[in-house]
Amino acid sequence: MLDGILWIFQNIGLSFYNFGYAIMHPGLWLDWSDKQAIMRFVYYGGSVEFFFVVFTAFLVLTALGLWRRQIMWGTVRVLEGFANTLGRFFAWAGLLMVLQQIMIVFLQRIFRVAEIQFGPFGYSFAKDLSWWGEELKLYNAMIVCLCATYTFVQAGHVRVDLVYSSVSHRTKRAIDMFGSLFFMMPAAVLTWMYAWFFMWRHLITPKPSASDTLDRLLMKARAVRWNVETIGFSPNGFNGYFLFKVLLVAFAGLVFLQAIAFFYRSFLEYVEGEDSAGKYLDRDTLGAGEEAYEGTH
Repeated sequence: MLDGILWIFQNIGLSFYNFGYAIMHPGLWLDWSDKQAIMRFVYYGGSVEFFFVVFTAFLVLTALGLWRRQIMWGTVRVLEGFANTLGRFFAWAGLLMVLQQIMIVFLQRIFRVAEIQFGPFGYSFAKDLSWWGEELKLYNAMIVCLCATYTFVQAGHVRVDLVYSSVSHRTKRAIDMFGSLFFMMPAAVLTWMYAWFFMWRHLITPKPSASDTLDRLLMKARAVRWNVETIGFSPNGFNGYFLFKVLLVAFAGLVFLQAIAFFYRSFLEYVEGEDSAGKYLDRDTLGAGEEAYEGTH
C-alpha cells in the first residue's frame, strides 16, 4: 500500500514538472507550424501527466471548497451554467434538422433538384442532396454530445429507480456522490483517452497511438502531415465524419466537468440538509400551470 501511495505522489510530481515545463514553454506545443509541436499537443492531451494535473486540480479545488463552501457553490453554478448555456444553444440543432429534412424532401420529390448551392460573400458551396441528407446525422450528434450535460442538469435523462426514491435525503446525496466519483468520472476519463487518439488518428498521419511515448511521437513528427478524414459512405454523401470524433472528445470533457459539479452539489446538499436541495439550480419551466404537465417533458 505504501508503494502505491509513493507511486501516486511520484507520478503527480513528474506530471507537474513535465506539464509545467510545457506550459512555461508554449512554443513547444502552440506553434502549429512546427511538426513537433503538434505531436507534443497530441501526447499531452491524452497523457498520464495531463490526468494527474487535472486530478490534483480537482483535489485542490475540493480542499478550497471544504474551507469555504461558497467556493464550491460558485464552482457548481459556473459548471451548471456552462452546461445549460451550451445545451440551450445547440438544442436548436433539432429544429434545424427538421427544417433541413423538410427542404430536402420538397426539393427532391417536388422540384426534382439534384443539389443545393450557397454562394455567400462570393464563395460557392454546392453539395448533392444526398450529402445534405447524410449531414443530418451531424445535428443529431451535436444534440447528443453537447446537450447531454444540459439534460442531466435538467433531470431529463431516463433513470431506473429501484431504491433511490424510497431512501432519505442524505442517503440520496451519498448515492449521488458515489455515482459521480466511481461511475461518471471514470467513464469520462476512459472515453476521453479513447476519443482523443481516435480523433487525431483521423486528422494527421502517421497515426499516433495511445501507447506511444513522447520520444516516439517526436520521431514520428519528422513525417507528420495533416490528413483530415474526408471519406463518405457514398460517392456524394457527407464526408465530414472527423467532426464526430471532435464531438466525442467534447462529450467526454463535458461529462467530466458535470461529474465534478454533481459531486460538489451532492456533497453540499448532504452537509447543509434538505433545505439546500435544488439551491441555485437553473431548470427550464413551462410557466404557469406546469404541474399539469408533470412527466411530459
